[in-house]
Amino acid sequence: MTDADAPLPERDHTPSPVRGGWWRSRSVRLWTTALVCTALLTSCTSSFVMQPFLIPSGSMEGTLQVGDRVLVNKLAYRFDGEVRRGDVIVFDGSGSFVAEGSQPGLFGGLLRSAGAAVGLVQPTGTDYVKRVIGVGGDRVRCCDGQGRIEVNGEPLEEPYLYPGDAPSNVRFDVIVPEGRLWVMGDHRSDSADSREYLGSPGGGTVPEDKVIGRVELIGWPADRWSWVRSDHG
Repeated sequence: MTDADAPLPERDHTPSPVRGGWWRSRSVRLWTTALVCTALLTSCTSSFVMQPFLIPSGSMEGTLQVGDRVLVNKLAYRFDGEVRRGDVIVFDGSGSFVAEGSQPGLFGGLLRSAGAAVGLVQPTGTDYVKRVIGVGGDRVRCCDGQGRIEVNGEPLEEPYLYPGDAPSNVRFDVIVPEGRLWVMGDHRSDSADSREYLGSPGGGTVPEDKVIGRVELIGWPADRWSWVRSDHG
């Protein structure tokens, strides 16, 4: 047998490594793209439409409990929507409940923002959830002969109050400036609200343009799933 008739050596059928490493894998690319799109959609929705919010304290018990994750409607007051008495709102308390400039550092702010986008942490240290008791032009006072809060001379019925709580143990008589809100927690004996800041600039009231949105729904835990009722009297 001549050299020309010699059998050719068998080829190694082991697949050669794909250039570009793991990123060349179609499944990896698909999963990565899906995760990025989901993150972007979640971020956009949280920024402009509905934002999850983790309830950090008991100031709104028994309507909202510590650890509840609620959905905040950020479009509720856009397009000429008005904040109404009885609405449960989330607002930025900087300049009214918290001194301006009290912000976390860059890294801490990024971590907080990422957690807030999915309702894992309170969005910022300056965000609060309270119920609107008075709007611009209202006279809000405590209390009448039966211990009830009055708004414009009319006693306020408050079925949402935490069981056993008085409407207020702090006496006050304020006229809410136009464009501002008087807010209080439902758990009056455990709420640092407008009453706490009577001596501060704004007299404890919150600017309407600091309102982030209206609380619409308790989404988690599952056994607490329910709409959050605004009580408009």
